Amino acid sequence: MFGLYESALTQITLGNMAMLLIGAVLIYLGIVKKMEPLLLVPIGFGVFMVNLPIAGIMTYTPEGLPAIGDLKDIAEGKIGILNLLYYYGLETELIPLLIFLGVGTLMDFSPTIARPISLIFGATAQLGVFVVFLIAHLSGMFSINEAACIGIIGGSDGPPTVYLTIALAPVLLGPITMIAYSYMALVPILQPPIIRLLTTKKERRIFMKPKIRKVSRLELVLFPIVVFIVASLLVPKCAPLVGMLMFGNLLRVSGVTDRLAHAGSMLNDILILLLGISVGSLMPAQVFFSPRTLVIIGLAILAFVFSTAGGLLTAKLINLFLKEKINPIIGSAGVSAIPMAARVAQKEGQKANPQNYLLMHALGPNMAGAIGTSLVAGIFMGMLR
Repeated sequence: MFGLYESALTQITLGNMAMLLIGAVLIYLGIVKKMEPLLLVPIGFGVFMVNLPIAGIMTYTPEGLPAIGDLKDIAEGKIGILNLLYYYGLETELIPLLIFLGVGTLMDFSPTIARPISLIFGATAQLGVFVVFLIAHLSGMFSINEAACIGIIGGSDGPPTVYLTIALAPVLLGPITMIAYSYMALVPILQPPIIRLLTTKKERRIFMKPKIRKVSRLELVLFPIVVFIVASLLVPKCAPLVGMLMFGNLLRVSGVTDRLAHAGSMLNDILILLLGISVGSLMPAQVFFSPRTLVIIGLAILAFVFSTAGGLLTAKLINLFLKEKINPIIGSAGVSAIPMAARVAQKEGQKANPQNYLLMHALGPNMAGAIGTSLVAGIFMGMLR
């Protein structure tokens, strides 16, 4: 018995201990600071589970990928239970796609439909994706597939990031997903300095009427159908992501499938739980503690900066041609961290002008950003897979 305890202690490295600390920080941020708790708490506990080597909950190949097997292999101790969850949930890309279906049941595209110009902000806020993709690839530290997965962090949308990384660079799934979701939770800290740097106080004070145009039910029903058809024709590889997102939204707005929409949102909670613990289990010390992971952390910040700037500067450019000016802050919400980016726009707008109520205007680009990131993921899939 004492030999067993001794062997367990000797197998834990300094790297494992550091990862246990990181897991504790993630759980702290989720519980105490309420930063993306539905995901950070499961990820943090997954980090605990995989960095106790004696537990055998997750086993890896020499290449650093989860070993593949079946229930018989689990019974024989060849693989851990989380290996099975990884293979059937992530390797098959099932979990991120179903999560996007659930996300669609929660999204209200009314602000996007009421102000179609929002789609432009959702597109130009993908600037950080392509800038960081080029930087990562040209650095020589990452393959072109890995560079694409690092760049997509700038879209600030979890399911497309997970979906693309599983397909192109599964060995980086743990670090990329953890970094992406952590930075999404930090949007209220990361975006305000960029907004203030790139806009004048006069621009931030621009008043926009709080109410948006009332959108008809017909528009709401047609929107997901039209978006799916057009997006699939333009970027065929984005069809699984956009299709699930738009199908979920159609269930929400059709008016006759409320039970299915409710079931989709409930399923989403279960899937996020499975995603979180699976992602945490992909972060053993030997994978996470490498120079490349530290570089990814820095590149992710750069991606957020350029994506926020892309939306903001586009709004400023469009204002040159508009009689009724728009507040350029809403362009920053094209970064698809729903609804955090829209809330940041609202807060910054009210700081400059207490009469400003930008939330509904900012939600338009915010929702459009989810479509934009899915299209970009499809472009990378078409180019590289």
